[in-house]
Amino acid sequence: MQDEPEFSPLDYEGFEWDSGNVAKNDKHGVEPEEAEEMFFNEPLLVHEDEKHSKSEKRWHALGRTARRQLFVVFTVRGKLIRVVSARPMNRRKRAIYEKEILRS
Repeated sequence: MQDEPEFSPLDYEGFEWDSGNVAKNDKHGVEPEEAEEMFFNEPLLVHEDEKHSKSEKRWHALGRTARRQLFVVFTVRGKLIRVVSARPMNRRKRAIYEKEILRS
């Protein structure tokens, strides 16, 4: 992963959810509260998803909750974080996360 501008969830006022995204994440077994929790735990790795940032900038986040490691795709709308997708990390994402943690 390349260096990205510093991202802090404390710079935002909260989260925005729509029923479609909640249902999609529920399919992966991730409740909105768990996805939100990940943003406030360290280490949190965030980088821009240039490939999928056509109409608005999208971000990828790798982080952990009290239960497990998650991969989250999100956008920022005003002062709100809008989670697009949240799922448990797959093997490839876990390897990236662990490698980056060891580097820091």
